[in-house]
Amino acid sequence: MLAVLCTLAIATGTAVSLAHADDLDKKKNKVQKGIKHAQGELEGSSKALAAANRRLVAARSQLVAAERRLAVTEGQLTAARVLDAQMQAKLVQARQALAKAEQEVEEGTAAVIEQRTAIGRLAAANYQYGDPRLLSLSMILTATDPAELASQLGTAESLMDRETTMFDDLRATQAMLEVQEAKVERAKAVVAEQRRAAAANLARRQALERAAVADRARVATLVSQRGTAAAEARRIRAADARKLRQLKKEEARIKKLILERAKNQGAGYSGDTGGFLYRPVPGAITSPYGYRRHPIFGYWGLHNGTDFSAPCGTPMRAGAGGTVISSYYSSVWGNRLFLDVGRVNGKAMTLVYNHISSYRVRSGARVGRGDVVAYSGSTGWSTGCHLHFTVLLNGNPVNPQNYL
Repeated sequence: MLAVLCTLAIATGTAVSLAHADDLDKKKNKVQKGIKHAQGELEGSSKALAAANRRLVAARSQLVAAERRLAVTEGQLTAARVLDAQMQAKLVQARQALAKAEQEVEEGTAAVIEQRTAIGRLAAANYQYGDPRLLSLSMILTATDPAELASQLGTAESLMDRETTMFDDLRATQAMLEVQEAKVERAKAVVAEQRRAAAANLARRQALERAAVADRARVATLVSQRGTAAAEARRIRAADARKLRQLKKEEARIKKLILERAKNQGAGYSGDTGGFLYRPVPGAITSPYGYRRHPIFGYWGLHNGTDFSAPCGTPMRAGAGGTVISSYYSSVWGNRLFLDVGRVNGKAMTLVYNHISSYRVRSGARVGRGDVVAYSGSTGWSTGCHLHFTVLLNGNPVNPQNYL
């Protein structure tokens, strides 16, 4: 019954441990996806928030790993404790078997001693009164009455049968004693083996208990670190949110300026817009225009331009001839430049260059198609040198690739 219960306990503990491990695997995969997402395009969040988020993701990842290790350790510890109970039961059984075997040897030894004593008394009697075989011979040689001789011979034969029986019993008892002594030796070997196994499992269990204590402490520390990282991320996120609200005010001001200028502009260009704009930089597109989930804030929002690969210092060129209507620094977009290129199919088109390292022209300057207006950089909320290129129609963002 103990063995069955212990086996069930191990099986149940293993099942729980595996279920916990599966849950931790899901957490780990989720965290890893978060890491990959966070390593992608991070415009829309400050470097400080990106760094804080990396610390938070790392803390979560380390916590998941620590929780998994703790689950494995505790599962192994449970199994070791159950096995310890099994081994203790086996050791008790082995000791009981040894005690029984030793008792049997003791009883067998006493029987041998008793039988040898009896044989000794018989030998002494034979010595004193004569060997029954010799007495039989003497009776035959000296007897005068046949009836008396028959009676005396019967007595002598009875004595000889008793002697033979006693010797046979002694040999049988001695043989059984040897078997019992061998049984004792085997029982001692079993006890010794059970003791060694129990001692080894005890050492393993104690090591696992120490490891579990250390793992629990590690988990507690990481929980605290995760809380600290989360609080820092929330604080920086709130600061970024304030900056984004300020940015909306700036965008509203620029839109108002664009619409005011549009009132005084002529008809401008009308026709097919494919290839209307000169490519601002030669680099490949790294992130297209469109809606996507923000890697840190989590909201579904518009990536309002096209990102081009542009090593720091790459010349940025005017997509079309026009007038620079604004150039300023934004904590979000870094150094910016707005180029008014007039009406295109009846709507005011404005080109926006972001994350500039330095300017070639400033507000009020007139430029031609393909002229250098600035140089690429990584100012503002940027993870590396590139150009975030935006096309506005009447102040509203559209897909730049429709015009390139």
